[in-house]
Amino acid sequence: MCQRRALTGRRRPSNHTAGLWRPYGDAPPRVLHLLQLHSSTDLTEREIVMTLKLAPVPGPAARSNAQAYRRRIWLTRAARRLTQFAFLAFIVYAAVAHHLAAVDGATASIDALCPFGGVETLWRYVSSSGQYVPKTHLSNLVLLGGLALGTLLAGGAFCGWVCPFGAVQDALGWLRRRLGLHEFRPPAAVDRVLRYGRFLVLGLILYQTIASVKLWFADFDPYRTLFGLDWLFEFNLAEHWISYAIAGVVLGGSLLVERAWCRYACPLGGVISLLGRFSLLRIRRDEAGCKGCSLCERPCPVRLNVASARVVSSNCIGCLDCVEACPRPGTLEVRLQPTLKA
Repeated sequence: MCQRRALTGRRRPSNHTAGLWRPYGDAPPRVLHLLQLHSSTDLTEREIVMTLKLAPVPGPAARSNAQAYRRRIWLTRAARRLTQFAFLAFIVYAAVAHHLAAVDGATASIDALCPFGGVETLWRYVSSSGQYVPKTHLSNLVLLGGLALGTLLAGGAFCGWVCPFGAVQDALGWLRRRLGLHEFRPPAAVDRVLRYGRFLVLGLILYQTIASVKLWFADFDPYRTLFGLDWLFEFNLAEHWISYAIAGVVLGGSLLVERAWCRYACPLGGVISLLGRFSLLRIRRDEAGCKGCSLCERPCPVRLNVASARVVSSNCIGCLDCVEACPRPGTLEVRLQPTLKA
């Protein structure tokens, strides 16, 4: 019996399997690199080759097309990282400018830059005969409208491309992998139940918004606690200890569980997930080309079922990690096709 050996991204395939890796250019090393970064694997060389069921080496034209395809995916993912950094830098700049303003209120706080404030005030308006929540900004409603249109077009791309708190969670996931910490993955059944937590939080917030006639969630929102920078300019543990505790739990949880806040508690993510069911752009899987290797599921930051779904869930954040990880170019593609499938 052959001894099982872990396959890493640095070790090259043995001679009897080397030819099987070539159909997809540099794909296998990148797939293995993703496996090494996102979660260790105990699959042997033989098991991976047998699972992928790779075909004989095609001609140069096919290899060139595959390499060009993967280059486009890489550039798209690089653009995503740059976009995340740009929005993160903008939010930090806005918070610093607000605190450093000579006259209080001379610059808007980050509350004016959060679309969820629009959700709260719109709900108050609809449910209370035309009354708005005090201290909300017109920008909240404008951003909410833009978010709704963007979600109907591209699903959860806001979470993966724009949201600064999502970028922080991605950074915490990267830090966990660099430190070699174990990622806690709840069982699939538990994970499905926990994802309904977003809707429970959303329902609680909407109820309290009507009852209190204010932005009730602002005092507990980890996004506002982190990026409002009160902890840096006006630190007051006695007054804000609950906010700091919630933010600490969320950030600590996101270090151990990939994008924990997004998956289980984010109320705006719940709204986006509902609207995302009607989105035009969705990642679709070519069932004929898919061989069921499940490599696409390994790097998914929100741990979705990709390998057996015809259309990826509306919880998808559009990071394209699954598309890059797939060893068969074109099996997973972003397609303009409306669907109501969750």
